[in-house]
Amino acid sequence: MWILRRSIGENTFGGGEADQLPARGALGLRAKAAVDSGHASVVTGFRTEAVERDSEDRLVLVDQDGRRLEPVDEAIVLTGFRPDLSFLSEVRLGLDERLQAPVELAPLIDPNVHSCGTVYPHGVKELSHPERDVYLVGMKSYGRAPTFLAMTGYEQTRSIAAALAGDQEAAERVELTLPETGVCGGAGLFDELPAELPAERNGESGGCCAAPATLQTGGTPTASAGC
Repeated sequence: MWILRRSIGENTFGGGEADQLPARGALGLRAKAAVDSGHASVVTGFRTEAVERDSEDRLVLVDQDGRRLEPVDEAIVLTGFRPDLSFLSEVRLGLDERLQAPVELAPLIDPNVHSCGTVYPHGVKELSHPERDVYLVGMKSYGRAPTFLAMTGYEQTRSIAAALAGDQEAAERVELTLPETGVCGGAGLFDELPAELPAERNGESGGCCAAPATLQTGGTPTASAGC
């Protein structure tokens, strides 16, 4: 069972054969085939309000309007995530208060403006912090923004390594071209939102990437962050 906050639309399964990242496009096509063939059933317009257990200790998801789904043994939850910077509490970081990304990087990756492929190539300059020679790279550098691609992280690392090695020219040189075709964005909201919804529910954030967290009956629930 695949539960979505939105309805099924043209962007649900990504860019397909037109995606300039072939593996990502193929993943979307496989998902579409699973739905079309009936291997996966889809529930749309669902916002989970509570997770309950039935008499057999199975999980029952309940949405904001009281709708209850059939019991399941396990739920894999794409919750979104933010970086854990607690171990850097004694380090001087310059972070955007909204995205929790480096101040100079934040406007370049704002998910309200950019998708994965339209993020401006960046490196050591945009990733610098007040603490000398301290950098956040990869998904952690994007804070709460969901528009990260692994290729972006490789370029970040190359630029920083060049700067640490003393090659400032290489550090400032752009060596990355991102594909703009394909889907990597969207707020994941209902297709039509009531006007009275508060601002934090009105498309402030969203994403293609999330942290899978597993809820299971018996034992200790597990969680892992990935994209």
